[in-house]
Amino acid sequence: VKQTRKEQEVQELVAKLDRHFPWVPLADLSTISSARMSWASLLNPKASYCFGEQLMFQLDMFDHLGRKKQHGGDFLRARVFSPNLKAGATGNIQDYGNGTYLVRFPLFWEGKVKVSISLFHPSEGVSALWAARKRGYDKIAFMGTFLNGTAMVSAKCSLERTPEAELCEYLDRRDQEAFYCLKPKNISCQAFIRLKCSNTNVSYLTYLEQSLFQRPKIGVEIPKKFGVIHVLPCISEKMTLKSNKCPLGMSSPSPSGFFWQNQWHPVLCTVSSYDNMNHLMNTCLKGKLIYLLGDSTARQWLEFLTRNVRSFRYLDTHGFGKQSNLMAVDLGANVHIKWIKHHHPLITTYEYLTTDHDYVARKIDRLAGDANTALVLALGQHFRPFPIQLFIRRMVNIREAIQRLFLRSPQTKVVIKGENTRELDTDVERFGDFYGFAQNLVLRDIFKDLQVAFIDAWDMTIAYGSNRLHPLDDIVWSQIRLFLNYIC
Repeated sequence: VKQTRKEQEVQELVAKLDRHFPWVPLADLSTISSARMSWASLLNPKASYCFGEQLMFQLDMFDHLGRKKQHGGDFLRARVFSPNLKAGATGNIQDYGNGTYLVRFPLFWEGKVKVSISLFHPSEGVSALWAARKRGYDKIAFMGTFLNGTAMVSAKCSLERTPEAELCEYLDRRDQEAFYCLKPKNISCQAFIRLKCSNTNVSYLTYLEQSLFQRPKIGVEIPKKFGVIHVLPCISEKMTLKSNKCPLGMSSPSPSGFFWQNQWHPVLCTVSSYDNMNHLMNTCLKGKLIYLLGDSTARQWLEFLTRNVRSFRYLDTHGFGKQSNLMAVDLGANVHIKWIKHHHPLITTYEYLTTDHDYVARKIDRLAGDANTALVLALGQHFRPFPIQLFIRRMVNIREAIQRLFLRSPQTKVVIKGENTRELDTDVERFGDFYGFAQNLVLRDIFKDLQVAFIDAWDMTIAYGSNRLHPLDDIVWSQIRLFLNYIC
């Protein structure tokens, strides 16, 4: 059967990720990368450094037997931070493919700076997770509710077609999206009204592979021979923060910014602090219609603004349950902000309505758009338990919808918010950060040719030291401030 152009693009993007994550089979736990046997060495060490200089480290990875690793692919995380200054930034990690890595940290502030380089998963664990990611849609069980007169009837549902029974098929043929439920007897498929889900016991990891993802083995600090770094206000080629307006595009530098006094400072632009949030409605946001399309990390923006801006109030949209769509307004300033959840998969143990549920691409197709309209797209966390083809196809569909939107309304602002990190004790095979890292990589690739803005939530949350699915207010407000720079 001849592939469609979309199927071919999805396949090519998966192949590109395959090349990024080399296959390293697990045979023996003693031969995997060991954080405690590995070593981070400071290159060209000095007694002190100047603001604007770069710290450079050589990271050499060894296995549990003390033998130097001969290949790369370890999932690492690097950060500099100063707790007393509430400051933090990520490091740029370069993999040489031979067990050696180069880690660079620009020094964005003066004072005493601590360095953290940690091993989240050895390359053998990365290979196991990447193989497991491709294996099936059954790590999550969906249960649908159908209304039969006044009685409720439950039925199993899935993102994958099952051959053994009569099915209700919910298809978007144009975008090649599909959801299925077992058809209850004598009930119309149109009577499908609610959905919830739960984890299953399915695992595609071997017992040996599962042992790599116990909590004490995740995020283990790699030893280093140095202590605190002293950064002085001396003369050097200081990094200059560039223009007032943040540039459009998906190619942000690494690191893309830093936290100082718990506020985010991008490398490429300056962002207003908006100290008086109540003035926001009558200045920057006046007359704006904003759609937050996606998951609960986008809903956090709306929750933050309604808590912190006196004139901003929720409207009762007569929704159902914790996942109902939300809308808040400031009637005086004519500001409307809507949070609309994305379509299948939405992973929650709480029941939610499927009748007010639609694919993001279809939502975008129904928007007129204008200079006062802005879209924020935030999808990813709910896709982690499923084969990445699902996420890629969804993002390609959204990209095509944005291209159609720009044809009819080039003035509409579109902002892509990348995924953030989450808890270290989460179920790694379903929700682990390695899957979010892979999705962030392909997200940048898919949208790279569009004039959209990008908020690098991944960089922000690592810089802050956050390991929460729902980041703290400091991070949420920093994301909103960056968004305001793009639209105001």
